[in-house]
Amino acid sequence: MDRQPPTGASRPTRTTAQDVTAPAVRRPRRAVAGTLAAAVLGAAALAGCSSSGTASKVASSAAAAVGSGASAVASAAASAASSVAGGLSSAVSSAVASAAGSAEAAASSAVSHVKGGLDAKGDITAGTVTIGSDGKAEATLTVTNHGQQSDRYVIQVNFTDDSGNVLDATAVTVPDVAAGQSAQATARSNRDLSGSVKVVVANAVRY
Repeated sequence: MDRQPPTGASRPTRTTAQDVTAPAVRRPRRAVAGTLAAAVLGAAALAGCSSSGTASKVASSAAAAVGSGASAVASAAASAASSVAGGLSSAVSSAVASAAGSAEAAASSAVSHVKGGLDAKGDITAGTVTIGSDGKAEATLTVTNHGQQSDRYVIQVNFTDDSGNVLDATAVTVPDVAAGQSAQATARSNRDLSGSVKVVVANAVRY
C-alpha cells in the first residue's frame, strides 16, 4: 500500500531525460531582427534614390544615343540616295556620250571611205533643227554644186547642244547634182533628241 506524503510536504523533484535528437529551438531576437530590417530598408531607400538618378542619366544618354543614331542613319540614307542618283546620272551621261561617239565615228568613216573625193563643205548649207513627232531631230541640207561637172555628195552631219557637245551624228548621201545646180536632202538623227539642238556640217566630199 502506497504511502502518501504528509500534507504540506513538498514532493521530490523528478529528473526527466532530455531528447538529445530534438532540434534546438532558437527564439527570434526581436531587437536584432528589427535592427536588420531597418538597415535593409535604409539601404534599399538609398539604393532607390541613387538608382533613380542613375536611371535618369541612363535614359537621357540612351535617348541621345538613339537620336544620334537616327540622325546618322538618316544622313547615311541621304548620302546613299545622293550617291545612287549621282551614279545613275553619271551612267546615263556616259551611255549618251558613248552612243554619240559611236554615231559620230560611223558618219566620219562613211565620208573618209570615199575614194578620190573632194572637199565639199563649202557646198553645203544646213537649216534650222526641228524635232519631229517621233522625237527625232531633223535639218534640211541645201547642196549647191560649185564644180564643173555633176557630182554626188556624202555629208557628215553632227547634232550638238548649245555647248557644242555632240549628241548624235549621221551621214547623208545626195545623188548626182548637176554643175551649178542645187539639191536638198534631210539629215535625221538616229535617236530621240530634245531641248536646244543645233546642226553642224562636220565634213562633206563630192565625187
